[in-house]
Amino acid sequence: MSSYKVNEIFAGVQAEGGNAGRAAVFVRLSGCNLRCPWCDTPRHNDGVVMSREELESAVQALYRPGMMILFTGGEPTLQLQEEEELFPGTFRAIETNGTRAVPTWIDYVACSPKSDLDFADTALLRRIHPSELKLVFEPEREEYLLRLEKTAPCPLFLQPLESGGKMNITETIDFLLAHPRYRLSLQYHKLIGIR
Repeated sequence: MSSYKVNEIFAGVQAEGGNAGRAAVFVRLSGCNLRCPWCDTPRHNDGVVMSREELESAVQALYRPGMMILFTGGEPTLQLQEEEELFPGTFRAIETNGTRAVPTWIDYVACSPKSDLDFADTALLRRIHPSELKLVFEPEREEYLLRLEKTAPCPLFLQPLESGGKMNITETIDFLLAHPRYRLSLQYHKLIGIR
């Protein structure tokens, strides 16, 4: 019997990337293999262990037809397994840092690489099969962003970096205007005060 360490489960609206505006049940799994300074889950190792049946029951209590189920974290690929398909018959998405294989039963992969992964590497693409790449705009990563613009096989989203209560929106917009393959992704939930 499988078990999962869960940080939280809640219903809300996806506020970032290609699925922005879509109703979702968020399954925030605990644990991550990275330590990013801008992480929006500072207590990513906190959580409660749930059996598969408990997890499914908690999600079904919030789920309505047409919603997506979004696995996030932390890094959800630390717990999701290829041979343990969850919620068949629903639209399942994942937010991943791209460092580990994504189960093929996931329908939509939002990859938010925290290190400069080489998306020209076909082995990496087979392991992750991204539906979108979502990056935080940091001027020191501009060379990497330019390389991705040429090699990434999927839509590219760019989010302003929030630091000290401020976002580098002007710099992000300037970059987008010069590189229109990128699309702006704002964390709408922070702007309108929802989860």
